[in-house]
Amino acid sequence: MSTQRLRNEDYPDYSSTDVSPEESPSEGLNNLSSPSSYQRFGESSSTTWFQTLVHLLKGNIGTGLLGLPLAVKNAGILMGPLSLLLIGIVATHCMRMLVKCAHHFCRRLNKPFLEYGETVMYGLESSPVSWLRNHAHWGRHIVDFFLVVTQLGFCCVYFVFLADNFKQVIEAANATTNDCHNNETVILTPTMDSRLYMLAFLPFVVLLVFIRNLRMLSIFSLLANLTMLVSLVTIYQFIVQRIPDPSQLPLVASWNTYPLFFGTAIFAFEGIGMVLPLENKMKDPQKFPVVLYVGMAIVTVLYISLGCLGYLQFGASIQGSITLNLPNCWLYQSVKLLYSIGIYFTYAIQFYVPAEIIVPFFVARVPEHWGLVVDLSVRTVLVCLTCILAIVIPRLDLVISLVGSVSSSALALIIPPLLDITTYYSEGMSPLAIAKDALISILGFVGFVVGTYESLYELIQPSSAPIFVNSTSASA
Repeated sequence: MSTQRLRNEDYPDYSSTDVSPEESPSEGLNNLSSPSSYQRFGESSSTTWFQTLVHLLKGNIGTGLLGLPLAVKNAGILMGPLSLLLIGIVATHCMRMLVKCAHHFCRRLNKPFLEYGETVMYGLESSPVSWLRNHAHWGRHIVDFFLVVTQLGFCCVYFVFLADNFKQVIEAANATTNDCHNNETVILTPTMDSRLYMLAFLPFVVLLVFIRNLRMLSIFSLLANLTMLVSLVTIYQFIVQRIPDPSQLPLVASWNTYPLFFGTAIFAFEGIGMVLPLENKMKDPQKFPVVLYVGMAIVTVLYISLGCLGYLQFGASIQGSITLNLPNCWLYQSVKLLYSIGIYFTYAIQFYVPAEIIVPFFVARVPEHWGLVVDLSVRTVLVCLTCILAIVIPRLDLVISLVGSVSSSALALIIPPLLDITTYYSEGMSPLAIAKDALISILGFVGFVVGTYESLYELIQPSSAPIFVNSTSASA
């Protein structure tokens, strides 16, 4: 089985968690390096502006949303929402720049569409620097590398999320009641370490990724979307009730924790890879800029509201995922289980992107009758790798922040402004536009370095132990 054979399978490409394979790319929807990947989108039925908006919303609302209350804590109740607003505006602008550059090269090269890696490669070929032109193919490889890191990082987050939520539900099962307004603190019944829960989930996740055709996962993806929607509505229903006095919360948190906020925030906003396939699939692509701005405005408002309300509701006790702070009654325990079920089924969709890039490399190097064995073996190794990394870094907040700082900042903030400069510099860019692009890229790089450093430092020498006590009410 060759690489081309795998790439020509009749199913779409995904890098998202919240998407039905039968519909279109979503959550992250980071593109693959196959030149034919967007051709498959172009040949499929076109979408209306409303359908594109729905896919855009689905593509940006995932697990990163649940970590935003802790992110606001790391920035401050005033600095947090202001920073989320700024990051949302910059991320949307970078998405627009990527689409503009892709259109530029489509016209110049007479191509119907381009994907992220191809656009970066052609951008480097247009650079006035000869060294960049001679090494333009590395642009595509760099994008693929960060796509793989991002998607496998998401998979690591899923293992930690599953373990933390199931561990809490099981340990509090004996004390779980029907009274969701009980102010008594729950005494958890210790079971086993969260790392053992990850190992317990490992064989089930391996079996899930053995389903190689995403069309077979459509029913599971639909179930995941429904469970996550119900869970989010229930979470909002709780956090808007009886909000405690916020006067004791700091307006601006310590600058030592702000890099952790940046990593978590950019992790949540990392959806730039989906804009090209969504725009290409539209029936009327001229409306895509409006759809992009409206969709990202809704996403930004959702992020700010959940981040602020969650932090206001739980204060300093907020955990890496807001689900871990929900009261110990069956209603909210079911929310944790529902969201966990959705995360489990969407692991295979998230895993598809690195698998589609990595697996063909090994399969193409063995006889065809060994292709299936090698395929499944590589998938097993990759899943085990994500599980091992999750075991090494069992804190959900640090995993999210580290993945966001390392790869999401590169894809969403660093590469698009540099691509814009290399694309249009030779055609006469204004100094103001160059300065703007350079500033965005520098800020993204600073966040990349400092966020990664602080995440690793907190992992090696934690300033405080993570909180594992379940909240039983708004005032608990």
